[in-house]
This record gives sequence, C-alpha cells and structure tokens, in this order.
Amino acid sequence: MSATRAADAADFRGPLDISRAATVVLDGRDTVVGWSPAATALLGYSPREAVGRPLSAFLAPLPADGPLPAASDRPATPGAPAASGPPARPGPGPPPTGHEIRLARHRDGHELLVVTTLCPLAGARDGGGAGGGAPGRVLVAAELGELRQWESRLALLQGLATQSPVGLAIYDTDLRLTWSNTAYEREIGKPLAEYLGMRADELYSGGRFVTPGYPSTLDAVMHHVIDTGEPILDLHFQGTPPSDPGTEHLWSCSYYRLEDSHGHVFGVCEDAFDISDRQRAQQRLALLVEVGRRIGTVLDVVTTAEEIAEVTVPEFAAAVRVDIARVTVMSGELPATGGPAAMDLLRVGEHSVDPAAADAAEPLYPGAPGSPADRYPPVAYPPGSPQDRSLASGGLVLDDNVLVVPLRVGGSVLGLVTFVRSPRPRVSGRPLAHGPATTFDNGEVALADELAARAAVCIDNARRFTRERSASLALQRQLLPHHVPPQSAVDIAYRYLPSDDVTGVGGDWFDVIPLSGTRVGLVVGDVVGHGLQAAATMGRLRTSVRAFAQLDMAPDELLTRLDDLVGQPGVPQGTPSDAYDELTTGATCLYTVYDPVSRRCVMARAGHLPPAVVHPDGRVIFPDLPAGPPLGLGGLPFESLEIELPVGSLLALFTDGLVEARDHDIDQGLDALGRVLGTPAASLDELCDRAVSALVPDATTADDTALLLARTRQLDEGQVAEWELPAEAVTVGRARELATGRLTAWGLEELSFATELVVSELVTNAVRYGGGPLRLRLIRDRTLLCEVADTGHTSPHLRHSAEDDEGGRGLFIVAQLVQRWGTRYTPAGKTIWTEQAFPPAEFD
Repeated sequence: MSATRAADAADFRGPLDISRAATVVLDGRDTVVGWSPAATALLGYSPREAVGRPLSAFLAPLPADGPLPAASDRPATPGAPAASGPPARPGPGPPPTGHEIRLARHRDGHELLVVTTLCPLAGARDGGGAGGGAPGRVLVAAELGELRQWESRLALLQGLATQSPVGLAIYDTDLRLTWSNTAYEREIGKPLAEYLGMRADELYSGGRFVTPGYPSTLDAVMHHVIDTGEPILDLHFQGTPPSDPGTEHLWSCSYYRLEDSHGHVFGVCEDAFDISDRQRAQQRLALLVEVGRRIGTVLDVVTTAEEIAEVTVPEFAAAVRVDIARVTVMSGELPATGGPAAMDLLRVGEHSVDPAAADAAEPLYPGAPGSPADRYPPVAYPPGSPQDRSLASGGLVLDDNVLVVPLRVGGSVLGLVTFVRSPRPRVSGRPLAHGPATTFDNGEVALADELAARAAVCIDNARRFTRERSASLALQRQLLPHHVPPQSAVDIAYRYLPSDDVTGVGGDWFDVIPLSGTRVGLVVGDVVGHGLQAAATMGRLRTSVRAFAQLDMAPDELLTRLDDLVGQPGVPQGTPSDAYDELTTGATCLYTVYDPVSRRCVMARAGHLPPAVVHPDGRVIFPDLPAGPPLGLGGLPFESLEIELPVGSLLALFTDGLVEARDHDIDQGLDALGRVLGTPAASLDELCDRAVSALVPDATTADDTALLLARTRQLDEGQVAEWELPAEAVTVGRARELATGRLTAWGLEELSFATELVVSELVTNAVRYGGGPLRLRLIRDRTLLCEVADTGHTSPHLRHSAEDDEGGRGLFIVAQLVQRWGTRYTPAGKTIWTEQAFPPAEFD
C-alpha cells in the first residue's frame, strides 16, 4: 500500500462507533428486530434472514475451554486482505470496560470473535412491551482484531502526545502554535496554555538552521513547506531552548504540510529531536582526530605542549595550561618520583580565548628573576590545589570548572594539563557562539583523560629524542676542539652548526693540528648519518687523524691509513660486517698541511669537497684536487696536490651542509660561498659569521655545518737559520759553532749548552748512519726548533743502554733535554727534529 493509500485508509473512528459498527436492535426477549448493513457485512445475514430470530442464533458466549476459531477459517471477502499468520485470539488482558468478547457464527458457517456492547434505548421497558417486539436495547458489534488495531493506534497517538522524546508541534498557516506534545512542553519549560498561539521564531529567537542549502530561519522553512507541500526532513536547527537558556542545543527537525479530508491546508507539523548529545559525541571524536593530526608533529617537548593547548581551545576549554617537569624539558630525563614536592614544573604551554577563564585557575608562583629557564617560568601550586592533589594521587582531579589531568607514561608523571572553563565564556564581551559548557560531564572527563594519554605518548617520544640529541650534542662538543691554540702558521676562525631538531646531531667535524717545523694540519670531515652513532664515529676518525698527523705523515698517506682503519674495523669473528659498515659508509675527509717557512700547502681529500683558496687580491679558486674515494671503500689510491700560497691567502675548509640545501644545489652554494669569501672583512670571525648568515639564513639545516678559515702567514727571515753541511766527521764541530753563534745573535745563550748536545748527537747520527749532504735548521718560534735532515731513511730509536754497552745513550740524553722530538720523512730522506722551551725570561 502506498503512502497516499495508507493515509486515505486511516480512519480514527472507533470500530464500535455507531456510524460504522454492526448494529443489532433487540426487543426485551433478545429477539432481533433491527439489522444494519454493517451487521450484514460482518455476519453475512441479510435483514430478512436475521430479523425475528433470537440473538443466540448469531452470537454465543465465549467458551471457557477449548480451541478458539482461527482467522484463517473465514473465507476471504472481496477487498479484504487474505488472512495469514497465527490464529486470531483475544489480546492480553480483559476486554475494554463495558465490552464483551463473544463467539459469532457467520452465515457460511465459520466462527469469529467479536466485541459487543449493549446500549438500552431511552424509554424502553423491560420485556419490550406486551408482545415483546418493541425495541429495548441496541447491540453494537465489531471484530476483535479490528478493535485491537484501533486501540493500538490510539495508544500510539497517546504515546506521541505524552511519552515520546520527539517534540511535536502543529502550527497554523500563520505559523502560530495550535498544539504540542509533552516533549515540546518540556523544551519550552511552560504548560501549553502559556505559549499557545505564539510564533515559532518567538519561541526560539536567535536560533537558525545550520544545514547547508536550506533557509536559515524557521519562518522561511515553514512557509516553503506550506506553499509547496514538499516535506523537509532532518534539518539541523541550532538555538537555545527557553528551558535551558545558558546552553546551546542542536535539533534534527522535519516539517510536513497538514490537510483536512477535503484537501484544505490548515497548517504544518514540526517534529524535532534533540541531538545535542550526539553532536557532542561527534565533536569529541573530531577533537580526538584533530589531536592525533596536530599533536606530535615534531619531536620537541615544548612544541608538543604548545600544540596541546592550541588544539583544545576553544573547542574543549576556554583556557588550557601545560606544565612539564623541568628535567624533561631541559634534558629529556624522567622526573623523580616522590610526590608533589619533588616535581619541579615549568609552564611551557598556555592558550586562552577568555582572560577571565585563565584567572579561574589556581594562581601562579613564578620563579626568581635570573632563573636558567626564563623562557619557561617555573610554577608551583599551593597545597590542596587541584594540581597539587593530582600530583599527589597521580590521577585526574575535577574541581568545579577546573579539570587537571596528569601526563602519565608508565609509572612516571611528566607533567600536568589544566583545562579551565569560564562560568560565562565570552570573547570581547559577547558570549561564545560555539564554546564549551561551563562544567565537565563524565564524557568530557573521559575525553580529557584520552587527550592527555595521547599527548603524554607524544611528549615521551619527544623526551626520548631530546635525551638522545642532548647526549649526541654533549658527545660531539666533547669530541670537537674546545679551543684552538694560537698558530704561527695561520690565523684561525671556525664555526660549527648542528643540524635541526628534527634531523638530529650529525657527524661533521674539524680540527687544527700543530705539526713539527711550525707547520699546521687543517682537517674537516663528515660522517653520513645522525645521532649517537654518527657522533661516536666522528670522534674515532678525528682521534685517528690527530694520531696519524703527529707521525708527520703526508696527506695522501694519512688518508690511506685512515681508509684502512675504517675498512678493517677488526670486529669479532662471526659478527655481521654490516654492523660497522653501516656506521662508516659515506665518511669523507679533507686534510691539508701548510708550512709557513716555504709557504707550501699540501692537500688530499677522500670524497670531500675541495677547499676554497682566496688570494690576497680577492680572487677565489677551488683547486682541482683529485677527489679520492670516500673512506672505507678501500683499494683506490689517494693523491696529493701541492700549491704555493702567497702570504695572506685564505684557506676555507667546509662540509657540504654549508653549501648544499633543498632549494639549491652544491654548485650554487659554492658560487655563493666564493662571493662571500671574496668580499673584504675586518676579521676572520666576521667573515665566518657572514658566510654562515648568507648560506644558512635561519641558522638551522638538515645537515651539520662546519666551516674552518685559515689565513696564511710566513715566518720572518730572521726567525729561520739554515745551513747545508757535508757528511763528514769535522761537520759535527762546525754545526755546534753555527748553532751557538745563532743562539747568541737571538739572545738565547742559556740554551747554548743543551742545543750543542742536541746538534752534536743529531749530526753525528746523520754522518754515521745517513747520507750527505746534511741540512741544519734552527727556527725561533714559540719554541726553539732544531732540525737535522739527511738522505737516509732509517730512523733512530730511543733505548735504555745496559751498563756494559758502549753506545746508545746519546738519543736518550737528547730526549731528556728537549720537550719533544720526532722524525719526519720526505721524498729526499728524513728530518730529525726537536723542540726546546725558551727560558722564563723569554716570556717576559
């Protein structure tokens, strides 16, 4: 049956209504004297067949026991639906008051249950007159099933009117209220009589429809339904009900036109169901989704705390404060347990749309001026405050409009989140349009706990990263040079920038190594990767380079030894080789040695960028230095390049983090670096700052950045004395005379005795074990350097001679007279060198 036919078939007259029920008129002896057409339709007898017969011929009392007739026993009548289902039986309970259930016999023989009621006629006498044929009573009958259906419809209407949670209201064509059910009365908060005849927009002033594509006012929606006859379903209406003036509600509303039996339009019906709880549940779910999307975007404790405050205001609270333990913020450690007194909190996140709401929280007690955490002020809460109770119990605390939730991870509390709701949330003096309620219900408390749990996981992840990064930075700072001592060969300036907080500490490094003969070694390197492993590998490589450099190795030989060290880690047998290869693959290095006496610079690189050389006239070049393979590959040679540098030249050694970025390639970075270095600057430090500012504008990069600048010097001719001598026995005495004479000219007579012994021993060894010619060189620098060079390749060794040994004591005596000594090999032979400290007067 279609909706239209169902509406036409709806008949709210009762089955026992005299206008539609089967009516039988009886005399005083219960003989039928009148028979209606409805009685013929019900029982099949015509009036001629029924009149004059006793009522018992048609109706009998209901049997106390035995089966009841089934509805399927009756043949289908034209126009009636076929009977199906279980047998028709009386409904539960007794028949309606004044009614009687009886068994009727149809003309075709089947039986059916009917409900009857007797009505005496006015003025009728018992017995119905002398003949008994006068009408005395009227019996009205209807099928029991039809009566039950009618009663169900009445019960439905009664439930809609009094018990349904859906608000029902009828408005006339002028949109004035003519009727409403009990649920609507509860929303208005008044009896129907007090608001009957009012317009809808008067009852819900300020409300509006928020469903897109429809008018926003009640007046427009209802007029549209009345004018077009088209129902409008499930429109969302937002407003404040008169019964709850402080809270905004949301209803799902439907409207349809009302017409009478003649098709005349007399009004519009509204049904509205309050879906505020459903909306709040959806908002809470949406807030959880937003929290998952926006919190923890970076591995930073402070940023995560700020995200918590921003994402929950104003949707969940009018003000939010996030306090984190000091050790967690500063070093990424877990706070100590032991109650509120042991928790040292910092205010790292705060957000509010209503200053009055923020003032509703417990007062703050900032730390003393000059605190090391000035950016994040310390906070303390008085005993008994919600925050103090939360710290003491480790659980959430709800105190009126303040909700405090601890940030728990495992058995530790990282801090607190305080949600505050203002008694009357306002912005610029006006109520919040979509602000939260003034208090927290059970669902919102559970939501706050879930929000804090998710935030605590993100903060703990950031804490762990902070701890590892702090450890990596500490390790890297310890491994990098803390102070570069003054050098006679070069003026030094350097900068090191760790990578950003997301990427973590990398493996870039640099070093300045004093070498024999006033030479200096300059080195930069880069270990691919980040974190503790990269920093530890960097430290191992830097230590190895410094150790090899002290052996006066040439740059190409040093890189070869370093490559062997990286490529053969010496891991225990059975250990997977990948465990070490993963740490060292991609390590690069550039090593240069500059001699201020000859102004010669020798350099070699292992997969690293070449240095920049700036001549005194400002011309910038990048030497065509053979690249060499990265460290650890093995099997490929390294080549050195030797160039002569004018006095005042600038050497710039750097890592790729300085010249390579996401927005430009290395060539562009090298061009920019050349332009900066070619511009005159007051000092090397200023030039370093200028280069870093130009190539790393925001001071953060995805890779470490190391820059080492060295401006070359040359020793004055008066500081160096050099003689070439033949490899003869008489040369020893001549060498002593030359050395003492030069010391006298320099005013270093106090060193003459020790220097004579040193020169005598070194020249004697060169004459005996080396080859000529010999070269003797004295350098007056920060120490007195004495060098003896020959063409031999054998190096003397220090040993302790026995009592009966005739030789072997000379080098031992030399070692006691000098600060340091060593051997430096050259392509033409070797050089034995010593260093002596100046007498105290020399430093005055």
